[in-house]
Amino acid sequence: MAAAGWRAWPPRLPDQPIFYPVLNRWYATKIAREWNVPAEGVGYVTRFDVRRSYLDRYQVQQAGGRDVLEYWIPAEELDDFNAHLVGAIIAEAEYRGPVDDEEFTDAEEALGRALPEAWRTYLQGESWFRRGWMTTEAYVWLNSPRETLEVHEAWDQATVTHPGIAIIGGDGSREQLVLDLRSDPAPVLLVDIASDGWDTAIRQADDVSQLIDRIEAGTFAFDLKD
Repeated sequence: MAAAGWRAWPPRLPDQPIFYPVLNRWYATKIAREWNVPAEGVGYVTRFDVRRSYLDRYQVQQAGGRDVLEYWIPAEELDDFNAHLVGAIIAEAEYRGPVDDEEFTDAEEALGRALPEAWRTYLQGESWFRRGWMTTEAYVWLNSPRETLEVHEAWDQATVTHPGIAIIGGDGSREQLVLDLRSDPAPVLLVDIASDGWDTAIRQADDVSQLIDRIEAGTFAFDLKD
């Protein structure tokens, strides 16, 4: 898709005679988390628009429950389908498979502190939210333990001025979601990349379990007010 400027779906593989675009995010998320992540280690939810006059050629198929709705587009008709896309294909969310124990062990040794058990449980579940859009229109990016260490290395001296910090995510730009591991439970705070200490950090959740619950519900929003 990237090679086509995110404006066309790639040809189907020989064992994929049908392209199955689905009609709602719930079903797309279910496919990404329950099928794609176990098979590939990663699953994506995308959103795109197709001209109604073209889609009316096809029947909506109910492949299970009331909300399990999809179109069946023959692989040989995919070029025509792509020609009727309106705008770009948007990546709504990315999910990842379980993080192994070794990665957590390495991170905790480097940090000199244990990460919250709830964070380990979430990232070692069948799938976890890696990045994407909330229903609040907030864009959230979560880090694996290995990525946390990579961000710490990039921050360099700034981690020294934030003792006990673990950078577990952010907004994909300046703002970082962090844990203050000096406390138990560790609160989730928002810190700007230019911050020179904890004084300007803004609390986002009392602990990481609250953050996870809001992300899974799609209701998380960054609190930017001190």
